[in-house]
Amino acid sequence: MATIPKQAIKKMVMRSFGLKITDDAAAAIAAVLEKKAKKISLFAVKNAKKDKRNKVMKKDIEDYVMKIGLDED
Repeated sequence: MATIPKQAIKKMVMRSFGLKITDDAAAAIAAVLEKKAKKISLFAVKNAKKDKRNKVMKKDIEDYVMKIGLDED
């Protein structure tokens, strides 16, 4: 699975909150996001297969948010 670059996390935090973030903190956030992305992807793939599609669509991600929400683990 692809990894989220620490630099991307650092830019997001700086743009959103105007604060710098350490490499370790950026790596920790990236790890959490990757874990969540994997759960969302698994749901989306199952949803696409259930609908007899071989392509994940935006609708599959929206279904995840509606059914599971983003705050659940």
